[in-house]
Amino acid sequence: MTVAGAANSEPLRVGILGAARIAELAIVKPAHATGTRLVTLAARDRKRAEAFAAEHGVERSADSYADVLADPEIEVVYNPLPNAFHGPWNLAAVAAGKHVLSEKPFASTAEEAAEVRAAAHAAGVTVVEGFHYLFHPVMQRLFALLDSGELGELQHVEALVVMPEPDDGDPRWSFDLAGGALMDLGCYGLHAHRALGRWAGGEPELVDARAKERAGAPGVDEWLEADLRFPSGATGAVRCSMAEPRFEMTLRVVGSRGEATVMDFVQPHKDDRVVVRTQAGTATEHLGTRSSYLYQLEAFIQALRGGPPMPTGPDDAVATAHLIDGCYRAAGLPLRPRTTLTPTDRRS
Repeated sequence: MTVAGAANSEPLRVGILGAARIAELAIVKPAHATGTRLVTLAARDRKRAEAFAAEHGVERSADSYADVLADPEIEVVYNPLPNAFHGPWNLAAVAAGKHVLSEKPFASTAEEAAEVRAAAHAAGVTVVEGFHYLFHPVMQRLFALLDSGELGELQHVEALVVMPEPDDGDPRWSFDLAGGALMDLGCYGLHAHRALGRWAGGEPELVDARAKERAGAPGVDEWLEADLRFPSGATGAVRCSMAEPRFEMTLRVVGSRGEATVMDFVQPHKDDRVVVRTQAGTATEHLGTRSSYLYQLEAFIQALRGGPPMPTGPDDAVATAHLIDGCYRAAGLPLRPRTTLTPTDRRS
């Protein structure tokens, strides 16, 4: 029996896999703001887990990831592990009857993502991919501009997601850990195009992609560009890079009557501007610096307590994964390798 039937008024009970840097922003702060219980956490190093738990208000630490999954008090598993471990630990959490909030990317390949989807459906649990940006008012405002017709017919979408380069030893440069600019950054741009498809006749299809391999890291994309086309004839472009002088994460939508740019759609808590240009002039709107991760957790709580389902569920994740695979193939790069948990992993 799964934990899916918990009482509607009960706080979520979350277990965390790993002491990743993103966890503080993505789950710890939102949990404290919503009254969600952070029940337990495990890391590769027990002392690190204990230190993280003490610093961030997690009730206790566990010896292993497997212990987190086996804890009967855990209702939701949050998975911020390196990319290669999203798919296998999502599957393990589902097998343990837990709901899952997984950091993106959902899995290393579309095939693996589809396996997670099938397992989640069979187990009757909710599994979502953490595209938190979708829940922030900056994106809701962009959708409203398209709904109202103020921008006219959607003609073109551009997503630029770039950042300064991580150190050479960073797992994001590891092929075996499913690293690369597309996996870490470009997935946001692809997902945003898919979210905008409802105003352009449906899902976008990939036209072409180009990439540059990271020196000394065969198969790992330092940057990647993708061209897309919507059923309506509208076009799209995604550029992602982990070797730029600055952070820039803009989403620009061009319509027949005007255009709008979300100045930081990935991190709207850092820049909440939406710039709207029409024949009436240019207006800059501020939509609030409240964390997109907080909006995401609130939506997840509602979904698990009888409210509307999450828009970032397994079907959505599989569709994005297919686009990612297509980009790598078109750019002449290999798909990321899958990781299989060993019996030792499952006990550790």
